[in-house]
Amino acid sequence: MNVDRPDYRAIMMMDPPRTNTPFATAQQEFLLDRVWSRPGLSRRNRRWVTLTCVGAADAEKPIEDHVHAALSSGDIDIQEMLEFVLHFAVYNGWPKASHLEGVVRRAWAKLEIAAGRSGAIAPPDQSSLGDNDWDARLARGVKEFMDVNLIEAPQPRTPYIHAGILTFVFGHVWQRPGLSRRDRRFITVASVAVCDSPVPLKSHTGSALESGDITKPEMDEVVLQLSAYSGFAKGEALHMAAEEAWDRLHR
Repeated sequence: MNVDRPDYRAIMMMDPPRTNTPFATAQQEFLLDRVWSRPGLSRRNRRWVTLTCVGAADAEKPIEDHVHAALSSGDIDIQEMLEFVLHFAVYNGWPKASHLEGVVRRAWAKLEIAAGRSGAIAPPDQSSLGDNDWDARLARGVKEFMDVNLIEAPQPRTPYIHAGILTFVFGHVWQRPGLSRRDRRFITVASVAVCDSPVPLKSHTGSALESGDITKPEMDEVVLQLSAYSGFAKGEALHMAAEEAWDRLHR
């Protein structure tokens, strides 16, 4: 049965499908009507969590649907979406991000052409590449690592730490202007949860709560949103990490 569902249209920016299977019925009545409509987390931040989940799962149709919905609704603009792809690549891998970027570019072109525009995407500003002095970039990466993770930075004794974590991830990506640190928190917490990364899961969940960038009620909603799109086992791991971090912070 296909009934009028304004919430579905507002979230997915399309008409709801016919609910002729248990899955389709649950998708509308539980996922769209009950989870997305909860007041504890903005629709924009639910989109960050959802896009991360479907991107990490290589879920072709859900990726297309949620990219279209995020762009068509105006909740996330094209430059923010492309910046999301870069941040997603760091935590979920470049091949998955390559597919995601292709979906984003095609969805944007389709929306622009439908609106009578060219669909062209402005190239990034050269200044977004950051400091070209590698010693300065490493120093900034050390500081950003400590500001984000709220712990001392590791010593740059391996290529992974030196070139990867300190110089690129925190010396560049986390400092790029296209997304706020709060936006990046939601994407990162969802990423480490869907990737089953126990140490990053604890550290990023803890630092997101300790910094106040994500409140405890918001984190509870992230757990539910992620559970709906990546499974309740992954949601339980995130829930446990969040509860342990919150208890530790309030002893």
